[in-house]
Amino acid sequence: MIAWFSDPAHWTGTDGVFALVIQHLIYSGVALFFSCLIGLPIGLYVGHTGRGVVVIAGLANALRALPSLGLIVLLVILFGPVFASDMAFIVPSIIVLVLLAVPPIMSATYAGVAAVDPAAVDAARGMGKRPLDILDVELPCALPLIFSGLRSATLQIISTATIAAYVSLGGLGRLIIDGRAQNDYYQMAAGAVLVGALALMVDLVIGIISRLTVSPGLTRRA
Repeated sequence: MIAWFSDPAHWTGTDGVFALVIQHLIYSGVALFFSCLIGLPIGLYVGHTGRGVVVIAGLANALRALPSLGLIVLLVILFGPVFASDMAFIVPSIIVLVLLAVPPIMSATYAGVAAVDPAAVDAARGMGKRPLDILDVELPCALPLIFSGLRSATLQIISTATIAAYVSLGGLGRLIIDGRAQNDYYQMAAGAVLVGALALMVDLVIGIISRLTVSPGLTRRA
């Protein structure tokens, strides 16, 4: 595997490591964007109003139980006649990644808002804030748990995005899928290491952003 990493030919070109990493990040970034677009508003609404807690719990458990590989193959079959380009593979992959990432974002956002100190909410009401304006108080207090959900969702997306290569898309999964087809176990191992390293790096970046964004008083930092 070290010899594989030492070969410059594996790092350049359209099938090189750098190109595959960029593709992997693009798929993951798009999926995370749509996951936040869906999960954050639902979590904020349920946490703020207290309505739909049972529904959000059941939905989260149901989405977590979906078989990723089987679902992406099914969606490719369904979307194949609709798109005549690579969108027939890209759209199903993004849908599956979004379905995997929505539950942790939605659940963490709900839990964060629901766990806000009632005294802070009462103080906001006492200041004359309207129900929707109280989110100005709840959202900053819920940020630690929201970032926790984002980190969990991001790790799931990056690790699961490797299955996009199963339906002929790019990303680091190409190293694993192609390596398996060619019985090149060094390439497979290199792909697995790169996916793990990418997940750790992105998690570190989100952790730094969380540390800079969340109030020290909420994390009990000195």
